[in-house]
Amino acid sequence: MNLGRINIFTGHFGSGKTETALNTAVALFNKGYKTYLADMDIVNPYFRSADAKTYLEELGITVIAPVYANTNTDVPALPAEINKVFEDKDSVAVLDIGGDDLGARAVATYKKKILREDFRHYFVVNVKRPMTSDPEGIIRYVNEIQSVSGVKVTGLVNNTNLMHYTAFDDIMEGNGIIQKAAIELGIPVSFHCIAEDLLSAAEKEDDPMVRKFLEEMKDKILPLKKYIGNMWGVAYEFKNQRS
Repeated sequence: MNLGRINIFTGHFGSGKTETALNTAVALFNKGYKTYLADMDIVNPYFRSADAKTYLEELGITVIAPVYANTNTDVPALPAEINKVFEDKDSVAVLDIGGDDLGARAVATYKKKILREDFRHYFVVNVKRPMTSDPEGIIRYVNEIQSVSGVKVTGLVNNTNLMHYTAFDDIMEGNGIIQKAAIELGIPVSFHCIAEDLLSAAEKEDDPMVRKFLEEMKDKILPLKKYIGNMWGVAYEFKNQRS
């Protein structure tokens, strides 16, 4: 995984962007980096990085969240503490941004500072979500995010899943669709998110297609641990897609 000092995660609703950001922050911390996680989602009051704040801070990760995160306040207010991630040059940072073009405005606020950094801007994709189920949809959302934020998307992330109904074939199917979008956009598919239990099972399989995928992508796999719970019926919706 080719990560930068500043790592931005955007994505359409249901992409799993927040879980990806959380797992990336933990992975960076486990490599020995002083790590910040900035919850900059000014759109979605649910499935927030701040929901894992206590756990992450017990590890040693510094979590910065909007004033209204985990409160009943609906007015988005990005805290001044976010400037720390740009001032502390001996650290790395993960910025969890709200979905779609509205959320990308948070990136635009810090555009000048971001462009002076070694940054990566990842757009997380779940092809099992209707608005990003084909290359055209992915490209459309990437272009919207780039236009509003003023910060180029440098890579796509394959987070194709149906929650705990995900099969490894879904991961490979997602890769095929996302690769087509990546070619059109002229950027790479930077890495693949695979749930830890699914990855463990796949590594024991004899299926030649699965083994080939794992071998080719061995340096581009982020084993995914679930840090925030499912409370909103998402798994039920995904189960219906599977059936």
